[in-house]
Amino acid sequence: MIIDNEKHFSRAHIVIDVLVTGFSYLLAWWMRFRGPFADSAITTKTFSDFMFLLVFIIPGYLLLYHAFSLYTPLRMQGRRLVLSNVVKANTLGLLVIISVLYVIDENNYSRLTFFIFYFVNTILEWGVRMLVFYILRDMRRKGLNQKQVLLVGYSRASEEYIDRILENPQWGYVVRGILDDNVPSGTKYRGIKVLGRIANLMVVLPNSSLDEIAITLSLSEYYRLEQIVSMCEKSGVHTKFIPDYSNIIPTRPYTEDIQGLPVINIRYVPLSNNFNAMIKRGMDIVGSLMAIIISSPLMLAMCILIKLTSPGPLIYKQERVGLHNKTFWMYKFRSMEVQPLEQEKKAWTVKNDPRVTRVGRFMRRTSIDELPQLFNILTGQMSLVGPRPERPFFVEKFREEIPRYMIKHQVRPGLTGWAQVNGYRGDTSIRKRIDHDLYYIENWTVGLDIKILILTVFKGFINKNAY
Repeated sequence: MIIDNEKHFSRAHIVIDVLVTGFSYLLAWWMRFRGPFADSAITTKTFSDFMFLLVFIIPGYLLLYHAFSLYTPLRMQGRRLVLSNVVKANTLGLLVIISVLYVIDENNYSRLTFFIFYFVNTILEWGVRMLVFYILRDMRRKGLNQKQVLLVGYSRASEEYIDRILENPQWGYVVRGILDDNVPSGTKYRGIKVLGRIANLMVVLPNSSLDEIAITLSLSEYYRLEQIVSMCEKSGVHTKFIPDYSNIIPTRPYTEDIQGLPVINIRYVPLSNNFNAMIKRGMDIVGSLMAIIISSPLMLAMCILIKLTSPGPLIYKQERVGLHNKTFWMYKFRSMEVQPLEQEKKAWTVKNDPRVTRVGRFMRRTSIDELPQLFNILTGQMSLVGPRPERPFFVEKFREEIPRYMIKHQVRPGLTGWAQVNGYRGDTSIRKRIDHDLYYIENWTVGLDIKILILTVFKGFINKNAY
């Protein structure tokens, strides 16, 4: 069965990691003392002294790889996730080595050797895992090393699970059939047949070499869950539960444990983590200060042009809804003629809007009018990257018309965002914009922020939908 194969693969992987780690360390020593970095080397420790450290390094790295889930099956792990876990494990390993040498006051080991080892080992460990990944993927596509699965319950969850399995043959999953009491036997979904009733489970199991049972009951059948779990566990086959709540919780929930009580959080928001929020705030402060300094000559020039071409204030402030639904005054360079508050409060600008000044039209097209928001970012009302804030009137309107609209206020609004760099700016689909905002909120990383800022520089300033 597949579980035996996975045990053999895991053991083989450990042996491979021992060899790769040892080879990486040996290569790092050669590069430092015999290779390209040998000119600056001072030999204070012998080759045997360096190799003796492998007695501690290899077991330590194996424990780190286990801790960072590098020995779990690669079926559903993305390549970037594997690389991320390898980097995390090796970084922690390097920090431990350097720290231990510092604590024991051992200064005769070349620190450069360990840094070379870090880079070489990271590349080789990731390369080996990708080689294994591609070999296994090809095997599974040829029908080898496949995991046989039986679904218990016909529901939206079972259909979505089947969809994903059929769209990803490299996972090596084969759905043998479905058991359900409410759908007639012989009914098919994408070639997967309903085999019979759930009570047949104890008959089906002894006569089939199943690797996994997936409980995919519909919500209306959850009262039977305890009984079915008991039946599945009597079989001794690995059992998992796929909840049928995609229409209720249309996102990635996560579970936390409160003294043994599992609690499902409906939405995962990385920025609700204090450390993540602190990192992002630090980026905002440093980034906004640098941007203010760099753009100050341009902002001064805009101030002069606005004053010379149109009577009224230089800066236009408008009430917007931000973090936790709190309102704030968002700043812009004034790009329109001065008008009564009631008139501008409830209307967007339209194409060839007569209220927009000549300088204002240029500023809107190039997004220069947004530069004063750098001060909103510096004071903590906004962020460099995030969902664009909207006026209270439109927030009240959209919260009733667009599902999940208010979730955007769980993070600080941004000067630019994922929706904006994907073309949803100005007079574009609000629903599409919210979809992109929600993706950003649920998938935030420092890397994603940097990517959005880079895309903004190259294609985000010119706004074809700004009037």
